[in-house]
Amino acid sequence: MSDLNHENNSTTGDTSSGPDSDDSRKVFQPLTRRSFIKAGTLGAFFAGGSGLAMLPLHRFKSDTSFSEYFQQQYERLTPEKMERVLTRIEKSVKDSYGVDATVKDPKPLPGVQYAYALNIGRCVGCRRCVHACVEENNQSRDPEIQYIRVLDMPKGTLDVERSGHYYEPEKVPQEGKYYMPVQCQQCENPACVKACPVRATWKDKDGIVVIDYNWCIGCRYCEAACPYWARRFNFATPRIPKDKINKDMAYLGNRIRPRGTMEKCTFCLGRVRKGLLPKCVEACPTGARQFGNLLDPKSVIRHILREKRVYVLKEEVGTRPKFYYWFDK
Repeated sequence: MSDLNHENNSTTGDTSSGPDSDDSRKVFQPLTRRSFIKAGTLGAFFAGGSGLAMLPLHRFKSDTSFSEYFQQQYERLTPEKMERVLTRIEKSVKDSYGVDATVKDPKPLPGVQYAYALNIGRCVGCRRCVHACVEENNQSRDPEIQYIRVLDMPKGTLDVERSGHYYEPEKVPQEGKYYMPVQCQQCENPACVKACPVRATWKDKDGIVVIDYNWCIGCRYCEAACPYWARRFNFATPRIPKDKINKDMAYLGNRIRPRGTMEKCTFCLGRVRKGLLPKCVEACPTGARQFGNLLDPKSVIRHILREKRVYVLKEEVGTRPKFYYWFDK
Protein backbone atom coordinates (compact mmCIF):
# COMPACT_ATOMS: atom_id res chain seq x y z
CA MET A 1 0.00 0.00 0.00
CA SER A 2 1.18 3.51 -0.71
CA ASP A 3 2.03 6.02 1.99
CA LEU A 4 -0.58 7.96 3.87
CA ASN A 5 -0.62 11.64 2.96
CA HIS A 6 0.63 14.08 5.59
CA GLU A 7 -1.78 16.86 6.41
CA ASN A 8 -0.68 19.32 7.41
CA ASN A 9 21.52 14.54 26.23
CA SER A 10 22.44 15.15 28.65
CA THR A 11 21.32 17.38 31.49
CA THR A 12 22.49 18.65 34.82
CA GLY A 13 20.97 17.11 37.93
CA ASP A 14 17.34 17.62 38.93
CA THR A 15 17.05 21.00 40.68
CA SER A 16 13.30 21.11 41.04
CA SER A 17 13.49 21.69 44.79
CA GLY A 18 15.49 24.90 44.30
CA PRO A 19 13.42 26.68 41.63
CA ASP A 20 10.18 25.68 43.36
CA SER A 21 10.99 27.70 46.50
CA ASP A 22 9.46 31.14 47.09
CA ASP A 23 12.81 32.96 46.81
CA SER A 24 13.73 31.13 43.65
CA ARG A 25 10.45 32.01 41.91
CA LYS A 26 11.44 35.67 42.08
CA VAL A 27 14.61 34.88 40.17
CA PHE A 28 13.69 31.92 37.97
CA GLN A 29 10.79 33.31 36.00
CA PRO A 30 9.81 31.54 32.75
CA LEU A 31 12.24 32.67 30.07
CA THR A 32 11.72 33.44 26.44
CA ARG A 33 13.42 31.26 23.84
CA ARG A 34 15.75 34.14 22.92
CA SER A 35 16.79 34.96 26.49
CA PHE A 36 17.43 31.31 27.25
CA ILE A 37 19.62 30.92 24.16
CA LYS A 38 21.56 34.02 25.25
CA ALA A 39 22.01 32.51 28.70
CA GLY A 40 23.10 29.20 27.19
CA THR A 41 25.58 30.91 24.88
CA LEU A 42 27.13 32.80 27.77
CA GLY A 43 27.17 29.64 29.84
CA ALA A 44 29.00 27.79 27.09
CA PHE A 45 31.53 30.63 26.83
CA PHE A 46 32.29 30.91 30.54
CA ALA A 47 31.84 27.27 31.56
CA GLY A 48 33.78 25.75 28.71
CA GLY A 49 30.81 23.75 27.44
CA SER A 50 29.57 22.24 30.74
CA GLY A 51 26.44 22.62 32.84
CA LEU A 52 23.83 24.82 31.18
CA ALA A 53 25.64 24.65 27.86
CA MET A 54 25.02 20.90 27.76
CA LEU A 55 21.27 21.43 27.44
CA PRO A 56 19.61 21.31 24.02
CA LEU A 57 18.84 25.04 24.00
CA HIS A 58 16.08 24.93 21.42
CA ARG A 59 14.03 22.81 23.84
CA PHE A 60 13.16 25.80 25.98
CA LYS A 61 9.68 27.24 25.44
CA SER A 62 8.45 30.49 26.94
CA ASP A 63 5.53 28.84 28.76
CA THR A 64 7.71 26.25 30.51
CA SER A 65 9.16 26.66 34.00
CA PHE A 66 12.89 26.78 34.65
CA SER A 67 12.82 23.60 36.73
CA GLU A 68 11.20 21.57 33.96
CA TYR A 69 14.22 22.12 31.74
CA PHE A 70 16.65 21.05 34.42
CA GLN A 71 14.74 17.83 34.95
CA GLN A 72 16.73 14.67 34.34
CA GLN A 73 15.77 12.22 31.63
CA TYR A 74 12.94 9.89 32.58
CA GLU A 75 15.13 6.81 32.97
CA ARG A 76 17.37 8.63 35.46
CA LEU A 77 14.64 9.93 37.74
CA THR A 78 14.58 8.27 41.13
CA PRO A 79 11.16 7.63 42.74
CA GLU A 80 11.74 10.62 45.01
CA LYS A 81 12.58 12.94 42.10
CA MET A 82 9.65 11.63 40.09
CA GLU A 83 7.32 12.36 42.99
CA ARG A 84 8.51 15.97 43.00
CA VAL A 85 7.97 16.15 39.23
CA LEU A 86 4.42 14.79 39.52
CA THR A 87 3.63 17.27 42.29
CA ARG A 88 4.96 20.10 40.15
CA ILE A 89 2.77 19.03 37.21
CA GLU A 90 -0.30 18.85 39.45
CA LYS A 91 0.42 22.38 40.64
CA SER A 92 0.87 23.57 37.05
CA VAL A 93 -2.50 22.08 36.05
CA LYS A 94 -4.12 23.77 39.05
CA ASP A 95 -2.55 27.14 38.22
CA SER A 96 -3.34 26.97 34.50
CA TYR A 97 -6.75 25.28 34.45
CA GLY A 98 -8.11 25.53 38.00
CA VAL A 99 -8.42 21.75 38.32
CA ASP A 100 -7.16 19.46 41.09
CA ALA A 101 -5.60 16.71 39.00
CA THR A 102 -3.85 13.54 40.12
CA VAL A 103 -0.79 12.65 38.04
CA LYS A 104 0.66 9.13 38.34
CA ASP A 105 3.51 7.31 36.64
CA PRO A 106 2.17 3.78 36.03
CA LYS A 107 4.84 1.28 35.02
CA PRO A 108 4.54 -1.54 32.45
CA LEU A 109 3.07 -4.76 33.78
CA PRO A 110 5.34 -7.82 33.68
CA GLY A 111 4.63 -10.48 31.07
CA VAL A 112 2.58 -8.17 28.86
CA GLN A 113 2.94 -7.09 25.23
CA TYR A 114 -0.11 -5.08 24.21
CA ALA A 115 -1.65 -5.34 20.76
CA TYR A 116 -4.75 -4.03 19.02
CA ALA A 117 -7.03 -5.57 16.41
CA LEU A 118 -9.73 -3.84 14.42
CA ASN A 119 -12.47 -5.53 12.40
CA ILE A 120 -12.90 -3.34 9.34
CA GLY A 121 -16.06 -5.19 8.42
CA ARG A 122 -17.76 -4.01 11.60
CA CYS A 123 -16.57 -0.39 11.73
CA VAL A 124 -19.43 1.92 10.70
CA GLY A 125 -17.43 5.17 10.70
CA CYS A 126 -19.37 6.77 13.57
CA ARG A 127 -16.16 8.32 15.00
CA ARG A 128 -17.21 7.69 18.60
CA CYS A 129 -13.72 6.30 19.13
CA VAL A 130 -12.24 9.62 17.99
CA HIS A 131 -14.20 11.70 20.49
CA ALA A 132 -13.77 9.23 23.36
CA CYS A 133 -10.02 9.40 22.76
CA VAL A 134 -10.05 13.22 22.83
CA GLU A 135 -11.93 13.23 26.15
CA GLU A 136 -9.79 10.57 27.81
CA ASN A 137 -6.45 12.00 26.71
CA ASN A 138 -6.99 15.68 27.49
CA GLN A 139 -6.44 16.74 23.91
CA SER A 140 -6.76 20.40 23.02
CA ARG A 141 -10.25 21.42 21.89
CA ASP A 142 -9.23 24.70 20.26
CA PRO A 143 -7.61 23.81 18.02
CA GLU A 144 -8.86 20.28 18.49
CA ILE A 145 -6.20 17.60 18.28
CA GLN A 146 -7.33 14.08 17.35
CA TYR A 147 -5.16 10.97 17.48
CA ILE A 148 -7.50 8.81 15.38
CA ARG A 149 -8.37 9.35 11.71
CA VAL A 150 -11.25 7.34 10.28
CA LEU A 151 -10.78 6.85 6.54
CA ASP A 152 -13.76 6.17 4.30
CA MET A 153 -12.97 4.15 1.19
CA PRO A 154 -14.92 2.53 -1.65
CA LYS A 155 -15.54 -1.14 -1.02
CA GLY A 156 -13.20 -3.40 -2.92
CA THR A 157 -10.21 -1.04 -2.66
CA LEU A 158 -7.27 -0.72 -0.24
CA ASP A 159 -5.81 2.51 -1.60
CA VAL A 160 -5.52 4.72 1.46
CA GLU A 161 -4.11 7.53 -0.69
CA ARG A 162 -7.50 7.89 -2.35
CA SER A 163 -9.43 7.72 0.89
CA GLY A 164 -11.15 10.61 2.66
CA HIS A 165 -11.67 11.41 6.29
CA TYR A 166 -13.82 14.53 6.05
CA TYR A 167 -17.32 13.14 6.01
CA GLU A 168 -20.51 13.61 8.01
CA PRO A 169 -20.58 10.97 10.77
CA GLU A 170 -24.35 11.42 11.11
CA LYS A 171 -24.80 9.87 7.66
CA VAL A 172 -22.85 6.64 8.13
CA PRO A 173 -22.52 3.93 7.13
CA GLN A 174 -22.85 4.95 3.50
CA GLU A 175 -23.64 2.40 0.84
CA GLY A 176 -20.59 1.24 -1.08
CA LYS A 177 -18.17 2.48 1.58
CA TYR A 178 -16.15 0.89 4.34
CA TYR A 179 -14.25 2.59 7.17
CA MET A 180 -10.70 2.21 8.39
CA PRO A 181 -9.53 3.97 11.57
CA VAL A 182 -5.81 4.77 11.66
CA GLN A 183 -3.83 5.79 14.74
CA CYS A 184 -0.44 5.02 16.28
CA GLN A 185 0.44 1.46 15.30
CA GLN A 186 2.73 0.93 18.36
CA CYS A 187 5.39 -0.55 16.09
CA GLU A 188 7.86 -3.20 17.15
CA ASN A 189 10.45 -1.35 15.05
CA PRO A 190 9.28 2.29 15.35
CA ALA A 191 10.78 4.73 12.87
CA CYS A 192 9.82 7.64 15.12
CA VAL A 193 12.07 6.39 17.92
CA LYS A 194 15.05 6.16 15.58
CA ALA A 195 14.40 9.70 14.32
CA CYS A 196 14.33 11.41 17.73
CA PRO A 197 17.65 13.21 18.32
CA VAL A 198 17.28 13.48 22.12
CA ARG A 199 15.73 10.13 23.11
CA ALA A 200 12.45 11.76 24.12
CA THR A 201 10.49 8.82 22.71
CA TRP A 202 11.05 5.09 23.15
CA LYS A 203 9.33 1.70 23.10
CA ASP A 204 8.49 0.67 26.66
CA LYS A 205 8.66 -2.88 28.03
CA ASP A 206 4.99 -3.58 27.29
CA GLY A 207 5.40 -2.48 23.66
CA ILE A 208 3.80 0.96 24.01
CA VAL A 209 5.75 3.73 22.27
CA VAL A 210 5.81 6.64 24.71
CA ILE A 211 6.96 10.27 24.76
CA ASP A 212 8.45 12.23 27.64
CA TYR A 213 6.81 15.59 26.96
CA ASN A 214 9.28 17.37 29.23
CA TRP A 215 12.20 16.12 27.19
CA CYS A 216 10.70 16.61 23.72
CA ILE A 217 12.30 19.52 21.86
CA GLY A 218 9.53 19.84 19.28
CA CYS A 219 11.78 19.24 16.27
CA ARG A 220 9.05 17.09 14.64
CA TYR A 221 11.52 14.59 13.19
CA CYS A 222 9.35 11.80 14.62
CA GLU A 223 6.33 13.19 12.81
CA ALA A 224 8.19 13.15 9.52
CA ALA A 225 9.50 9.62 10.13
CA CYS A 226 6.13 8.07 11.02
CA PRO A 227 4.59 6.39 7.94
CA TYR A 228 1.12 6.38 9.56
CA TRP A 229 0.69 10.12 10.26
CA ALA A 230 0.14 9.21 13.90
CA ARG A 231 1.89 12.05 15.71
CA ARG A 232 0.50 15.50 16.48
CA PHE A 233 2.30 18.74 17.29
CA ASN A 234 1.07 21.27 19.82
CA PHE A 235 1.38 24.56 17.96
CA ALA A 236 -0.45 26.36 20.78
CA THR A 237 -1.03 25.94 24.49
CA PRO A 238 -3.84 23.36 24.75
CA ARG A 239 -7.29 24.81 25.40
CA ILE A 240 -9.61 22.52 27.31
CA PRO A 241 -12.78 23.61 29.13
CA LYS A 242 -12.37 23.14 32.86
CA ASP A 243 -15.33 20.78 33.11
CA LYS A 244 -13.94 18.62 30.27
CA ILE A 245 -10.53 17.91 31.81
CA ASN A 246 -9.86 14.30 32.76
CA LYS A 247 -8.33 14.67 36.23
CA ASP A 248 -6.86 11.16 36.30
CA MET A 249 -3.57 11.71 34.46
CA ALA A 250 -0.46 9.69 33.61
CA TYR A 251 2.99 11.22 33.19
CA LEU A 252 3.73 9.42 29.92
CA GLY A 253 0.10 9.39 28.87
CA ASN A 254 -2.84 11.74 29.11
CA ARG A 255 -1.48 14.60 31.18
CA ILE A 256 -1.98 17.96 29.48
CA ARG A 257 0.92 18.46 27.10
CA PRO A 258 2.85 21.75 26.89
CA ARG A 259 2.99 23.87 23.76
CA GLY A 260 5.72 22.94 21.32
CA THR A 261 5.75 19.19 21.97
CA MET A 262 4.69 16.09 20.08
CA GLU A 263 1.93 13.78 21.26
CA LYS A 264 0.09 10.67 20.09
CA CYS A 265 -1.93 7.62 21.09
CA THR A 266 -0.39 5.58 23.92
CA PHE A 267 -3.03 2.82 24.05
CA CYS A 268 -4.42 4.79 27.05
CA LEU A 269 -1.49 3.51 29.14
CA GLY A 270 -2.90 5.10 32.29
CA ARG A 271 -5.88 2.77 31.92
CA VAL A 272 -4.39 -0.42 30.47
CA ARG A 273 -1.63 -0.57 33.05
CA LYS A 274 -4.42 -0.72 35.64
CA GLY A 275 -6.15 -3.58 33.81
CA LEU A 276 -8.71 -1.46 31.95
CA LEU A 277 -9.37 -1.24 28.22
CA PRO A 278 -8.43 1.75 26.05
CA LYS A 279 -11.23 4.27 25.92
CA CYS A 280 -11.75 3.84 22.18
CA VAL A 281 -12.42 0.12 22.71
CA GLU A 282 -15.09 0.91 25.29
CA ALA A 283 -16.67 3.56 23.05
CA CYS A 284 -17.03 1.37 19.93
CA PRO A 285 -20.75 0.49 19.52
CA THR A 286 -20.16 -2.46 17.17
CA GLY A 287 -17.35 -4.34 18.91
CA ALA A 288 -15.01 -3.67 15.99
CA ARG A 289 -12.10 -2.86 18.31
CA GLN A 290 -10.30 -5.55 20.32
CA PHE A 291 -7.32 -5.23 22.66
CA GLY A 292 -5.18 -7.62 24.64
CA ASN A 293 -1.91 -9.29 25.54
CA LEU A 294 0.06 -10.92 22.74
CA LEU A 295 1.90 -13.11 25.25
CA ASP A 296 -1.33 -14.69 26.53
CA PRO A 297 -2.26 -17.65 24.28
CA LYS A 298 -5.87 -17.40 25.49
CA SER A 299 -6.26 -13.68 24.72
CA VAL A 300 -8.67 -12.36 22.11
CA ILE A 301 -5.70 -10.95 20.19
CA ARG A 302 -4.06 -14.36 19.83
CA HIS A 303 -7.40 -15.85 18.75
CA ILE A 304 -7.80 -13.21 16.03
CA LEU A 305 -4.24 -13.76 14.77
CA ARG A 306 -4.85 -17.51 14.58
CA GLU A 307 -8.34 -17.54 13.11
CA LYS A 308 -8.85 -14.37 11.02
CA ARG A 309 -7.55 -12.90 7.80
CA VAL A 310 -5.20 -10.34 9.33
CA TYR A 311 -2.99 -7.70 7.76
CA VAL A 312 -0.97 -4.71 8.94
CA LEU A 313 -0.80 -1.30 7.35
CA LYS A 314 2.29 -0.63 5.24
CA GLU A 315 3.95 -3.95 5.91
CA GLU A 316 6.59 -3.08 3.33
CA VAL A 317 8.16 -0.31 5.45
CA GLY A 318 9.36 -2.79 8.08
CA THR A 319 7.96 -1.12 11.20
CA ARG A 320 6.13 -4.30 12.32
CA PRO A 321 2.97 -2.72 13.75
CA LYS A 322 1.16 -4.24 16.70
CA PHE A 323 -2.10 -2.86 15.33
CA TYR A 324 -3.84 -5.48 13.21
CA TYR A 325 -6.75 -5.16 10.78
CA TRP A 326 -8.96 -8.08 9.87
CA PHE A 327 -12.10 -9.08 8.01
CA ASP A 328 -14.65 -11.67 9.07
CA LYS A 329 -14.42 -14.90 7.10
